[in-house]
Amino acid sequence: MNGNIQIVIGSWGSYNECNERALGSKWLDLSEYCDWEEIVGELKKEGFELDGIDEELFIQDIEGIPSGCCNWDYNNPETLFETLKESGILDNDYKYKVFCAFLEIRDFDDFERKVEERGEYWDDGIYLYSGYDWDDYGRERLNDCGYEIPEFLEDYIDFDKYGRACGDCYVHEYSDGLIEIL
Repeated sequence: MNGNIQIVIGSWGSYNECNERALGSKWLDLSEYCDWEEIVGELKKEGFELDGIDEELFIQDIEGIPSGCCNWDYNNPETLFETLKESGILDNDYKYKVFCAFLEIRDFDDFERKVEERGEYWDDGIYLYSGYDWDDYGRERLNDCGYEIPEFLEDYIDFDKYGRACGDCYVHEYSDGLIEIL
């Protein structure tokens, strides 16, 4: 998969003690693990004392998720992993792309709610228009309605404004185009 999500897991106990695990685990590529127990095994190999000083874990660093969608200090790494696993984004490039676009518009709590409600079908009703601008969207909406606009009239129609009006509350711009969230 192209867009792997990687995290560094830290423990509040080691962080506060400033011991050798204060900087957290190595980078963990979440797509390489089948379940949380495999991650626990990796942490134990790295010397984490999960039944002692390291029982309270936190996300120390994260890559592969748009920044600003969440304050990761308050998210449990196990909950994050289980949510991502259930959603299917760790194993499916298209779902990952939809996930990243969604988080440019909404926050991680909205994503979690969708996964809780729909599981792996959280992205039903979310459509990406990669490479589209509002002009493209407006033209497509008119074509979908069956209108055949002669080429000589196209200069008189503001497809951009029409696209924005059609998208109103449920279509948003993201870094690679437009996303429709129904």
